[in-house]
Amino acid sequence: MGMTQFEQALPSADSIRREVLDNGITVLVYEKPEVQSVVVTGSLPAGSLYDEPEKAGLADLTAETLTRGTQSRDFDTLYAELESIGADIETGAGRFKSSFDGKSLTEDLSTLLSFLGDVLRNPAFPEDQFERLRGETLTYLNYNLQNTRYLASRGFAETLYPEGHPLHYSNSGSIESVQAVTLDDVRDFHAKYYGPQGMIIVVVGSISGEAAVDAVREQFADWTNEAQPGMPAIPEAVTVEETRRSFTPVPGKSQSDLNMGFVGPSRHAEDYQAARLVNSVLGQFGMMGRIGKIVREEKGYAYYSRSNVSAGHGYGVWNAIAGVNPANVDETVTDITNEFARIASEPVSDEELGKVKSYYTGSLPLQLESNEGVANTLLRMEAYDLGLDFLVNYRDEIEALTPQDLLSAAQNYIDTDKLVVSVAGPGEG
Repeated sequence: MGMTQFEQALPSADSIRREVLDNGITVLVYEKPEVQSVVVTGSLPAGSLYDEPEKAGLADLTAETLTRGTQSRDFDTLYAELESIGADIETGAGRFKSSFDGKSLTEDLSTLLSFLGDVLRNPAFPEDQFERLRGETLTYLNYNLQNTRYLASRGFAETLYPEGHPLHYSNSGSIESVQAVTLDDVRDFHAKYYGPQGMIIVVVGSISGEAAVDAVREQFADWTNEAQPGMPAIPEAVTVEETRRSFTPVPGKSQSDLNMGFVGPSRHAEDYQAARLVNSVLGQFGMMGRIGKIVREEKGYAYYSRSNVSAGHGYGVWNAIAGVNPANVDETVTDITNEFARIASEPVSDEELGKVKSYYTGSLPLQLESNEGVANTLLRMEAYDLGLDFLVNYRDEIEALTPQDLLSAAQNYIDTDKLVVSVAGPGEG
C-alpha cells in the first residue's frame, strides 16, 4: 500500500536525528521549522520500582523536589530566571522511569537545557521545600481516603499483586510510607539512580539536528554516575487461579466505584495493537463501547464506564472501571463480566473493526499537531524500541489486523474465571 502525503511527512528514520553520547544518553531531534519554539522531553531509569515498600513514594518525592532549588539557584531564583525567558520545566516519576519536560523559544534552547541540567544533576533538596512537598503529598493521600475511584484502583492493585510485589504499591506511596521518607532518603535516591545511563532526551522544534545535539552535549556529555544501576528489573508475573474480590468501605458516599480485570499485555507484546483495538470495541469507542452501551445507556446502572489496556515495559493490566449506584454493583459486575466473556468468545464484526481502525489511524495527525505531541511520541518510540519508522508503518500495522487477531489477543488475556474485582463505596461489600 502506498504512503499518503501525510505519511510521507511523518517523522521517520530519514528525518529524525538519533545520536548516542559516549556516556549513554540517547538524543533524538526532529525539526519543525514552522514554529519558533522548542520542546525538550525525556526520561531516565529512576522510577518507583526502586522504592522499598516501607518507603513507597520516595521516587515521586525525589522527582518533585528536583525543581525546588539547585546548588546554584534557590527556588525563587530558578523560577525568576525561567520566567525571564518565558520558559518552563517540570519533573515527575513513573513506575520505571522519572521524566522531565521543558519548553522555550528556539533561541533559548541552550539556556533551557542548562536549567534542566542543573535541576537533574545538581539539586539542592532544600529542607523547607521537601517538607512542603511531603505535606502536599500527605494532603493528597488523605483526600483520596474518601475518593472511591482511587480506592477501587488501589484495591485492584493490592488484590492482583501480593504484598512485597513492587506493583502492589502506589507510585505516590501511602500515608505511612511517605511519613517514613526522610530528606536523606531523597538525597541518597538521587545520588544512586540519577545519571546518564538509559537516559533519553528528545528535542522538537525549529532547530537543526546538529545544533540540538551540540546543545545537549554541552550540558550533559560530562555527566557520569558509576553507582547508577540502569533499568530496573521487570517485575515477576503474577498468576491468578480464581476470581478475587475486595471491598473498601467508604461511609457516607452515594456512589460506588468498581475496578475489575486481568493481567494484560506489555508494550513489547506482539499482540499489543490487537489488544488495544479489541479493547476499544469493548469499552472505549463511541459512548464507551459495548460496556458503556449495556451498563450506562441501556440499563442506566453506571454514571461512567469504560475499559482500558495499560501497557509499559512490563506486563500491564486490562481492566474495566465504572461508577455506579451502590444498589447496582453486583448487576454491573455481572454485565461487565459478560461483555469480557463475549469479546473473548466471538470475533468483533467487520463494521466494529473498521470503525476502530479508522479512529486509530485518523487520530494520529491530531497527536502530532504540537511539538509536545511529537516529542512524547518519539520518546515512547525510543523507550519501547519501536524503531524510527514506527509512525510511517503504523497505518499498515493497524490495517493488517483481522477479527481473528483481535479475538486471539482477547483470549490471550481475558479469563472470566480469574477476575480481580475491587469495589469501594458505602455498605459492607
